[in-house]
Amino acid sequence: MNKLFAFLFAFLICCATYAGNENPSIGARSSGMGNASVSFGDVWSAHHNQAGLGFVRDISAGAYYENRFLLKEISVKGGVVAVPIKAGTFGLAISNFGYSLYSENKYSLSFAKTFGDKLSFGVAMDYLTTKIAEGYGSKGVLAAEFGIQAKPLKGLTIGAHVFNPTRSKLADYNDERLPTIIRFGGDYNFSDKVTVALETEKDISQKAIFKAGIEYKPVKELYLRVGVGTNPTLTSFGFGINLKNFKIDVSGNYHQTLGISPQLGLTYIFKKAESASPKVEQ
Repeated sequence: MNKLFAFLFAFLICCATYAGNENPSIGARSSGMGNASVSFGDVWSAHHNQAGLGFVRDISAGAYYENRFLLKEISVKGGVVAVPIKAGTFGLAISNFGYSLYSENKYSLSFAKTFGDKLSFGVAMDYLTTKIAEGYGSKGVLAAEFGIQAKPLKGLTIGAHVFNPTRSKLADYNDERLPTIIRFGGDYNFSDKVTVALETEKDISQKAIFKAGIEYKPVKELYLRVGVGTNPTLTSFGFGINLKNFKIDVSGNYHQTLGISPQLGLTYIFKKAESASPKVEQ
């Protein structure tokens, strides 16, 4: 009975926080800026917008953990890898939501290619699984996603991304399908110290979400971040520490009803080139 109660509670929280295979955001830098990350270009683009991988110049890897509302049963874990080659950049993203009685997993393989130094296009194929214990079994489904990023002006990056354009079916019962999610936004570097990001996200069957974030770099090694989001209303905050090839990002989201969700992200760049894009350095 205790296990059943825990499962039902986690499932209700899952539905209330849009976790039901709706491609939840991972990455502590993104979280600290209200998840307005569709225009970012770093290793975490393997999850946010694969087009951003095209601007990654070095082999990179990252790991992420979110203790959602301080409940380990609905924690989110993830990892990303980016491998640039001459023709473009390959990316791998893995994420997990839930615990032993209910869990969701995503496995994504992506590729991005730049066209000049101002335009990048990326695509990904995903395999998403949902598992329910106590004899209910599991279900897996394939999905696709693609994105584009452009840099029309110095300091300005614009990004667009579509998750599951084909509306992949989860189950025949009630014609249950994965959501189709469209994101559009941009970020602007007002200086070497200040970056502002704005984004709108629309699940075709839900109300639109608006996000905004600011990143401030008081010194070379430190980033301070704040952000907001709507539907539901969230405030976020965080900081990042840049130790040359190793980066530590800490953030937290606050929901006025459900409380705080702390996040931790670790990123390692295996070889940092002197000519790497400034976008990768953030």
